[in-house]
Amino acid sequence: MSLFMENLISERLGGKMFGKDTTIYKFEKIKRAKKAAMKDNPGMELIDMGVGEPDAMAHHDVVKVLQIEAEKRENRFYSDNGIDDFKAAAAGYMKKRFGVEMDSATQVNHCIGSKPALALFPIALINPGDIALMTVPGYPVSGTTTKYLGGDVYNIPLLKENAFLPDLDSIPEDVCKKAKFLYLNYPNNPTGVLAPKEFYEKVVAFAKKNDVAVVSDAAYIELTYGEEPISFLSVDGAMDVGIEIHSLSKSFNMTGWRIGFVCGNEHLVKAFATVKDNNDSGQFIPIQKAACYCLEHPELIEPTKKKYSRRLNMLANVLRKHGFDVEEPKGTFYLYFGIPKATASGRKFENGEQFCDYLIREKLISSVPWDDAGNFLRFSATFVADTVAEEERIAKIIDERLSSETFLFD
Repeated sequence: MSLFMENLISERLGGKMFGKDTTIYKFEKIKRAKKAAMKDNPGMELIDMGVGEPDAMAHHDVVKVLQIEAEKRENRFYSDNGIDDFKAAAAGYMKKRFGVEMDSATQVNHCIGSKPALALFPIALINPGDIALMTVPGYPVSGTTTKYLGGDVYNIPLLKENAFLPDLDSIPEDVCKKAKFLYLNYPNNPTGVLAPKEFYEKVVAFAKKNDVAVVSDAAYIELTYGEEPISFLSVDGAMDVGIEIHSLSKSFNMTGWRIGFVCGNEHLVKAFATVKDNNDSGQFIPIQKAACYCLEHPELIEPTKKKYSRRLNMLANVLRKHGFDVEEPKGTFYLYFGIPKATASGRKFENGEQFCDYLIREKLISSVPWDDAGNFLRFSATFVADTVAEEERIAKIIDERLSSETFLFD
């Protein structure tokens, strides 16, 4: 039976070697380290700074809309490529929030969360031998699908010395000739930086020069602090070369609801819709109706922004107290910071993964390591805390646990 199936599994998943790979990936390592740490310290609370999804529920008004719409008989059907009400709400939101005008009938399409959109979009563009330009560290989904399709991925590092923006001029000419799309994500996970308008203008010029489509992942666009968010599509010429993917998961606390939208260039949106229509039958209509309410009431985001801003400030202050070079992010709910070289007691760290493991096992503080472009760690401000006092308690625990060691950075 096992041998029979081994001969059937596709080569893109490893063929006969599928399931036999002994490589332990970082999230599995984190999971194992957390389990071991809790077993060895049964009376000690594990502080989880690694979870990258909101800790709160969607607003009760949004939940009420879902309940009401779910009770309507006419909403039981497939929605295919989305209801007109949601497309209109998305177009209205783009105009109100970012000054971007578009035709809801031809330039907007719903998606069952941004992840499926990012996974499906390469099917509309990639042929064997084509290249996807992906930024690292970052969300790898579009690159994974590109490889499944026989394409290749060219990774562009997000370096601190470049303000965590990709250096488009560094991409070799032969890579540019084979590239079909450039993936961007700002506000950026995990670095927390925003892309300025000047950078987006350069992206448009790059895309036109090299015949490359642009996929702007705007999942965190509403979670910004101190600056108004910019949509890539608001830049002159962007609509000619790209699309933007929006999600309600992070800003409206709707991660598990799985709802978002793709918008922008009419031809690319149509191509995405064609691919999507052959992969799913649309999100549950009442969820789309509830999402309409969200898009028409962006003020619902404000309490969430204040909460994350407060928490990020607390965490950054604690880390700075112990020698870490940390700046509060201008967007997302992540702190991204370099790791120490060692501790005064003699522990040495060659990469973020080692330091992450140390924090879990020795301090019972969980995080996520990133070693793609330097050795960094990511803290998420989405830990569960229902009051400000509870937030302060968690920050105090982290402070106390880090105080038992002196970290060396040079």
